[in-house]
Amino acid sequence: MAAPQTKEQSGQSTDAVDGKPILYCATGDAHSKDLYYGEGGKDATPPQLFTFDKEDLSGTNPKFDLRDEHGDKWRAKLGAEARPETVATRLLWAAGYFSNEEYFLSKIRVKDMPPVSGKRRKLVRDLLDSDGTMYNVELKRYPKSEKKIGTWKWRHNPFTGEREFNGLRVMMALLNNWDVKDVNTGIYQEDAACGSSGDPLVYMVSDMGATFGTSGEAKHDTVGKGNLRSYKRSKFIRKVTPTYVDFDSPARMTLWGLVNPFDFLYRWRLRWIGKRVPRADAKWMGQILSRLSKDQIRDAFRAAGYSPAQVDGFTDIISQRIAALNQL
Repeated sequence: MAAPQTKEQSGQSTDAVDGKPILYCATGDAHSKDLYYGEGGKDATPPQLFTFDKEDLSGTNPKFDLRDEHGDKWRAKLGAEARPETVATRLLWAAGYFSNEEYFLSKIRVKDMPPVSGKRRKLVRDLLDSDGTMYNVELKRYPKSEKKIGTWKWRHNPFTGEREFNGLRVMMALLNNWDVKDVNTGIYQEDAACGSSGDPLVYMVSDMGATFGTSGEAKHDTVGKGNLRSYKRSKFIRKVTPTYVDFDSPARMTLWGLVNPFDFLYRWRLRWIGKRVPRADAKWMGQILSRLSKDQIRDAFRAAGYSPAQVDGFTDIISQRIAALNQL
């Protein structure tokens, strides 16, 4: 493993801490993982009754911090990202990467829920009742053994050039994750992660909501995130040479994005993450994913509340993409 970078190189946003950086936890048991309940497992399934803590005003999707009857803290996310992120974290975990414990519930009740801030009221109109009932909710657990240290940079990190890092780039393309900004990453200090002694520093992609839709940002979230038609129409592999592979995602924004030239240029510069991925590393990730059965992949989409037809549709596309990686 490459030597850890400096605070500036790694993107770490707080004081430097000691710990071995870890991106990947080698897995030989992908075929036995339960993708319906995910990394947290059935026993860690969230309850349906919570108490409001605070509203998170960052990002575009409505998010709230809640506590259950045991005092455990959860992040609730509503909107277009709730379903696709639930699936994406399960597939990352199955491939051997670190991810958050995510669950999707069709309905929960939140006590002491105040009115949502004005600018977001429209976003939750059909997802939140005045009595605190929330619908189609993604719930992320905050483990007590985990502490967020900062973020890391795709351009500069301790794993650049390694097979496991390139495999993560393949996963972003496989899932059509076009929102690969540095702010959507996380460095966590976690007790004995992957069997490591001490307090290793776990590197993960912490926001995976912009997946299973278009390969680049779309004008409307309902088209660009968790949209079977968009995902089916998108291209996966753009170019193959004897040494490397170019993937289509993350792609540039469509021309409507020119209304915000800064954001358009920023996302244009992110396209490198899917370009010139070593062919051998892309095929390696395909071999890892080929250990998953279709039923396991279906379970990941079932866990996110997709309809049976959507579950089958998404599963077929994922299976086709895995087969394409193995044919490289």
